[in-house]
Parts: sequence; C-alpha cells; structure tokens
Amino acid sequence: MAASDDRTFLPEHGLLADMPASRGRNSTTAAPGREEMPHVTAPLMKFKTYLSALRPWSLSASLMPTLLGTTLAVRVHGYESFGIFTFLCTVLTVVTVHCAGNVVNTYYDFVKGIDDRKADDRTLVDHILSQDEVVTLGVLLYGAGCVGFVFLVYLSPAKLEHLALVYFGGLSSSFLYTGGIGLKYIALGDVLILVIFGPISVLFSYMAQTGYIEWATFLYAIPLALNTEAILHSNNTRDAESDKRVGIVTLAILIGRTCSYVLYAVLLFTPYVIFVVLGMKYSVLFLLPMVTFKQAFAIERQFRNESTLQKVPRQTAKLNLFFGLLYVVACLSAPQLPFIARK
Repeated sequence: MAASDDRTFLPEHGLLADMPASRGRNSTTAAPGREEMPHVTAPLMKFKTYLSALRPWSLSASLMPTLLGTTLAVRVHGYESFGIFTFLCTVLTVVTVHCAGNVVNTYYDFVKGIDDRKADDRTLVDHILSQDEVVTLGVLLYGAGCVGFVFLVYLSPAKLEHLALVYFGGLSSSFLYTGGIGLKYIALGDVLILVIFGPISVLFSYMAQTGYIEWATFLYAIPLALNTEAILHSNNTRDAESDKRVGIVTLAILIGRTCSYVLYAVLLFTPYVIFVVLGMKYSVLFLLPMVTFKQAFAIERQFRNESTLQKVPRQTAKLNLFFGLLYVVACLSAPQLPFIARK
C-alpha cells in the first residue's frame, strides 16, 4: 500500500476501511493513555481469519461421533479401558481431517465457480485468504492429522492395519468430497457424509480405545448420522439454485424443493422416534435428547421459509451439538446398552 493511503485492509471483511485522519501520516506515537495496537491486532485478526476458514460451527459433526464411540468403549469394556491420551489423539486426528476437508471444500467450490457473492463461505470470495494460503492450510491440517494418527498407533491397542484402513479411508473421503472426482458434485456427497460422520467415526473412536471392532456401534451411530446429514442437506437445499447454474448435481437438486423439505424433516425427526423407542423399551434416560425437540421444530419452520433458510445449516449444527451431548450422556448413564454385551 502506498505511504499516502489512509486506508487499511480488514481481512475478516475483505474490504478497505478509512483510518482516522487525525492520526497523521507520519505519526509514530500513540495518544497519551492509549497503546499502539497494530502489531498485536494484525496477527490476532489473521488467526481469526484462519479459524473462520475451518468452519468451527460444523465440528460437532465429527466431535459427537468420536465422543459417542469413546463412551460406548467405556460402557462395554469398563473405565480401565479408557486412555485420556488415546482419546485426545483421536480427537486431534478426527478434527484436523474434518477441518482439512472443509478447507478443500472451500478451495474447490471457489475454483469451480460455485461460491459467488451470496455464498455462505466468504474465505475466497471476499479474498480474506488467498488460494495459496488456503492450500497451505489444508496441507498443514492433513499433516497434523497424520501426526495425531502416528501417536494414536503407538497408544492404541488396536491393530495398525485396522486403524490405518479406517483413518486413511476417512482422510481420502474428506478430500474426494469436493477434490478429485468431487463426490459432492455428482450427488454422492450425501452418502459419504452418512457413512463417514456416523458409523465410521464411531467405530474408529471405539476401536482406538479398545482394540476391538464392534459392528453394533453402527446402530448407535444412526441418530448422529441422520442429524449430521440434515446439516448437509439443508446446506445443499439452500444452495440448490446457484449449484444448478454452474452444472453440478446434488440430491437436493434431483428431488426438488418439496421433496427436499420432506427428506430434511425425516432426517431431523427420525432420531427422536428412535429415542422414544429406546426410552420406552430400555431406559428413560434415552429420552434425554428429547429436550432439543422444541428447537428441532423451530428449525424445521425456518427450513420452510425461504427468507430464513440461510440460517438453517448452522442452526442444525448447533442442534447437533446439544442433541449429541445429551445422547452421549444417556449412553453413559443408562443401566444397560442394548445390542452390545459387556465384555
């Protein structure tokens, strides 16, 4: 920027803002009683920019299955099977790969011309970060995930080949969602999300703690998988028109607006039906997630309204967090867990 320019770049907004003219171009000292902050605020603003690019609001989709898998491991194999460092490495591995997938999504959506001025993700659209910075961030995140996986292999009682199969399957899936063949763009993204952010994540966490493969964990993953798919489907429904214009295909585009609403309602409310059945047959503690039922209805009304649909993905992710936490508490506290025998 030229020395005579009295504007400064604000990376979180992607625009230029006027600096107070009263400070003067050659001023090097702060006003009495006030500290000069540029050297402090610039790195902080940059950190916030990178943090925003990771889409932290979506991380419940990977954290809740990880927490559920660990909870099931503790209930089935006893508290002596729980390893805090194993758990932390599992969280690091899962979350960094999830964040890397978000960054890859941001990059390819922009490169393919899918993100426009109305896009929810502003990272590249508003030039908040450059394409090179986004690529570097993605590489670093995948690298951090691999480091976490190496420590996990050392700490976990699970066989290397089992952990590696699930981990690298999840890592490649996070990339292929929009990178490579781009499963998202050929109406296969929904299937991938249902599998990865449900059964696979729960099994990975369970196996990391115990060393065992327990297929019954897939049944426990169903409520979280459906709720997580609701996040993606609401996002794709919101973006259906812009996606259609650039020639990509999502499930929301294939089935249309009305059927998309029906599918969203099924994804949102089916887990509550499951909890009612579990609560009536096994333990009332499985009714704990019903606390969020009223909020689910509020979000469903927002989905029906075009003017509020924009907020639905983040609201569904927020529901997913509280819904998932209550589900984990129920699994931890229930007198017995159906489908899984204590070992």
